[in-house]
Amino acid sequence: MLDLDYDAPAPKVIAGAQHDWELVIGLEVHAQVATSAKLFSGASTLFGAQPNSNVAFVDAGMPGMLPVINEGCVAQAVRTGLGLKAQINLRSAFDRKNYFYPDQPSGYQISQLYHPIVGEGEVLVELGDGTARRVRIERIHLEQDAGKSIHDMDPNMSFVDLNRSGVALMEIVSRPDIRSPEEAAAYVAKLRQIMRYLGTCDGNMQNGNLRADVNVSVCRPGDYERFSETGDFGHLGTRCEIKNMNSMRFIQAAIEVEARRQIALIEDGREVVQETRLYDPDRNETRSMRSKEEAHDYRYFPDPDLLPLEIEQAWVDDIAAALPELPDAKKARFIETFGLSDYDASVLTADVANAAYFEEVAQGRDGKLAANWVINELFGRLRKDGDRAIADSPISAARLGQIVALIKSDVISGKIAKDVFDIAYTQGRDPDEIVETEGLEQVTDTGAIEDAVDRIIAENPAQVEKAKQNPKLAGWFVGQTMKATGGKANPKAVNEIVARKLA
Repeated sequence: MLDLDYDAPAPKVIAGAQHDWELVIGLEVHAQVATSAKLFSGASTLFGAQPNSNVAFVDAGMPGMLPVINEGCVAQAVRTGLGLKAQINLRSAFDRKNYFYPDQPSGYQISQLYHPIVGEGEVLVELGDGTARRVRIERIHLEQDAGKSIHDMDPNMSFVDLNRSGVALMEIVSRPDIRSPEEAAAYVAKLRQIMRYLGTCDGNMQNGNLRADVNVSVCRPGDYERFSETGDFGHLGTRCEIKNMNSMRFIQAAIEVEARRQIALIEDGREVVQETRLYDPDRNETRSMRSKEEAHDYRYFPDPDLLPLEIEQAWVDDIAAALPELPDAKKARFIETFGLSDYDASVLTADVANAAYFEEVAQGRDGKLAANWVINELFGRLRKDGDRAIADSPISAARLGQIVALIKSDVISGKIAKDVFDIAYTQGRDPDEIVETEGLEQVTDTGAIEDAVDRIIAENPAQVEKAKQNPKLAGWFVGQTMKATGGKANPKAVNEIVARKLA
C-alpha cells in the first residue's frame, strides 16, 4: 500500500456577519454492491428492468419468507474494507431498523447497527493544491436498499417499483474529518475510484448506485482541533444531514448553502435544529425533510431470522491476496516506472480502464510520449466525440502504441503522427500499413533535406539577410523546408541544417 505523508490543508473559513466560522463535515456514502443478486435473495440487480420484475417474495415482504445471505455481497464488503485499510470483523450481525414507508414493504430494513462487518479504516484524499487529508472511516456495514416511489406518472396516485428493494448496499461512514465542500467531493470521488478498482461498486451516481448523506455543522476557528484531540465532537455545533446527494457538484453546493444557513441562524441568536434536510438545486437551498432520528427511534433489535455472520481469517486472507493494485500504488508506480509527472499519473490512474489502456500503450515504449498521446490526443478525441468511454475507443491500445513507436524510431514526425492517428481512429486501419500505403514515412536523408534548404536559401536572399541579423527568423526557413517536403522531413535534422547553413 502507498503511504504518503502530506500536510493536511487549512480548513475553509466562512466569514459571518459577526465572526469567522469553520466547517465540520462527515459523510455516509451508500454504495450499491456489485453483484448479480440481492443481499438476501436470488433476484436480479439488473438496472433498467421492467418495474417490479426483479422481485423475490422476500424482497416484497411476503409473510413467512426468510432471508438467505448472499456470500458474494459479504465478499465484496470485505474486499472494500481491505481496500480502505480497514479492520475486518470476523463476527458481525444483522439488525432490524423499523420504519414504515410505501417502498419498504416489510416495514423494516435489515442493517448492521451494533456489529458491522468492517471497522475503522482510512482514505487518503489528495486535493488540487498538492495537499492531502486523511479521512478516517468509522465503519462499513451491509444493508438492504429500499424500493422506489414514483410520483410523476399520474396526477392522482403514486406508484412503487420494488426492483431495488433488497439490493445490497455498503454504507461507508466517515468520521467528521472533512473541512470544506471541495474536500467532501474529493473524498466521494476517491471512494468511488477505489471501489471501481476493486470491482465492488460501479460508482454510477446517475443510476443511484452511489449516493451520499452529508452531515454539516459549523464551529469557531480552532474548536475542531481542540475537541477532536479527545474525540468530543459533540461540542462542534448541531449537525444537519442532507440526504441522497448524487453528484459531486451538488454535494459542494449543498454544503456551502447549508453552512451559511446555520451561521445566519446562530448569529441571529436562534438555534440550529438537528434534522434531515433536502437540497433543492433549482433554488440552491436546503429545506427541512424531517426531524433527525436517533437509533432508538427506529427500535433496532437483532434480526431473529439471521444468525450472527461468522467468517474465517483464512477466507479474508484469500480475498486480500487477490486484491488488484489500487490507485495510489498504481500512480506511484507510473511515476517511477514511466517517469510521468504527478499530474499525468493522476489523470491516467483516475479510472481503472484508462490506466490499463495507457499501460498497454506504454509497455516497452517511451512512457512520457505514450502519456502525452493518451491524455492529449486520445482523451481529447473521445471528449470531442461525445465523451466516449475508453472501452468504446475506435483505436486500440496496441495500435496507439504502434504510433508511439513509429514516432520514437523517427519513422514519422509528431505532425505526421496526428494524421496517422486520425486515419487509424476514423477508418480502423493499422498504423504501419497507413504509413506505408500513404507514403508518410519521414525523410531522414540529410542530403535530400540539404538540397531543399539550399534551394529555399537561394530563392530568398532578402530573408537570409534578415535571419543573419535576427537568428529567431531562422524558423521561417524551417517552416518552408517542412512545407517543401510535405511535412515529412525530420524536424530535428531540418533545424540543425538550417542553423548551419545560415551561420
